[in-house]
Amino acid sequence: MTSFALERILASPPTAGGDLILGSLGGVTRMPLTEVFVRSSVVAEHLQSLGLGPGDSIGILAANCLEWVLLDLAALRLKIRTAGFDPGKFRLEDDLAARYDLRWLFTDKGADDPASRVSTLSSLPTGLDGQVNQIVPPMYAAEDTTTIKFTSGSTGAPKGLAATVGSIDSSLSAVQQVFQHGPPDNLFIFLPLSLLQQRYWIYSALAFGHDVTLSTYQAAFLTLGQAKPTVVMGVPAFFETARRHIQGPSTASRDTESLKARARQLFGPNIRYLWTGSAPADSATLHFYREVGLPIYEGYGLNETCIVTKNHPGASREGSVGQALAGKRVVIEADGSVVVCSDFPVNDAYLHAPPGASEKIFVAPGRVRTGDLGYLDEDGFLFIKGRNDDVIVLDNGKKIDIQPIEARFREAPWVAECVIFCLDQKDLVAVLSPAGSLDEATNVHGLRQQINARSQPDEQVCRTVVADEPFSIDNGLLTSQYKPIRRAIFERFQSRLTAKVEA
Repeated sequence: MTSFALERILASPPTAGGDLILGSLGGVTRMPLTEVFVRSSVVAEHLQSLGLGPGDSIGILAANCLEWVLLDLAALRLKIRTAGFDPGKFRLEDDLAARYDLRWLFTDKGADDPASRVSTLSSLPTGLDGQVNQIVPPMYAAEDTTTIKFTSGSTGAPKGLAATVGSIDSSLSAVQQVFQHGPPDNLFIFLPLSLLQQRYWIYSALAFGHDVTLSTYQAAFLTLGQAKPTVVMGVPAFFETARRHIQGPSTASRDTESLKARARQLFGPNIRYLWTGSAPADSATLHFYREVGLPIYEGYGLNETCIVTKNHPGASREGSVGQALAGKRVVIEADGSVVVCSDFPVNDAYLHAPPGASEKIFVAPGRVRTGDLGYLDEDGFLFIKGRNDDVIVLDNGKKIDIQPIEARFREAPWVAECVIFCLDQKDLVAVLSPAGSLDEATNVHGLRQQINARSQPDEQVCRTVVADEPFSIDNGLLTSQYKPIRRAIFERFQSRLTAKVEA
């Protein structure tokens, strides 16, 4: 009898049913998970023919697609470690493989280059034409690592972290315990598969027999209507965009029933619940989805911890990110810092990071200092107040938490994102990303005055800059998880930020 979920799903074709549904701008296609398993055997044989085997590392630099899934499963079956590179963050550079100690790099960019050990995904043999040999089922230990995942890079260069089998198994088990995914569930994912969390849902489908729909962020809304999922996995910015679409340009004449109808039209008729995390969700957005009959559950976790807490149908509290899941414990230090303790830690150090980075966050075995500030209520629900990094110390010694100020700006319908900077430890300035037409941004001065009227004197924003176009992944101002990249935004708008006039 095998010990880990990964061992079970890699040992033989799934027997519980389920399909992989692939969504693109051209439509959706279905593939039984049994066929996905067999096709991954073909890819595994190809990896072996390249001389790859246990202990080797390969890189995948590509958008979401069937080949990404097959490569990942094939590597797992051969105990080859994968490094998932987000195409919005990494480029196909000559030194990419050497930089991360990779034996081979697979990509949807460029051309095959066997001499440099680079292969295109389109060249992978994924068909079922010939004889498929049996792959010996892998045996894993809890401390074995299967993938290198990278931080979002919203505040600096991405750090690489090798994730253990024990942490993956613990997360899959804890989530299944509270959500009970299975037939006829269809879990919808569209964030890059380079994020290990997104691959969890592929593994979950193989383990528990539900469908999983894989799309890209470009095709997400089109695919939603065709795939009709029961669960949508998304970051707050995605659900905020969907809310604006449902509400339309004017909500004055829309009653609750009409909004419910528009919500069901966008997300489909089968929604059981919506899953969000990765960044704080606005209370207005969470309230909206509850009002239109789509339960939404916020959670909390980091690359360095996997999922830690989650609201769910059995235990949910407004404003919180849920209670700790099985295998996790949250400790609040004297200064309000959130520390996570794990029975099965992701790791105890970064694999690729600047000197001193590991010691800053991995403070003891199984213990991670998150950099977030929060508190636990009497029932163990975790409330996140902000980040240590988001606390600005002014020249008068006053400490300002900028997250609430940014949230006040985002309450305006035409503001998609707000990023606050502090110049010379004195002046607070804001960069606003428009949600739609710039015509609505004409009264930005009035908006700033309204927000300042609700703020303490030291929290006053002295100037606002409205971006010429919305922050996006394509223009390099959002991460793949739709988080603003503060450094890039500052560099892009530095001259306007330092100007002494409203911009």
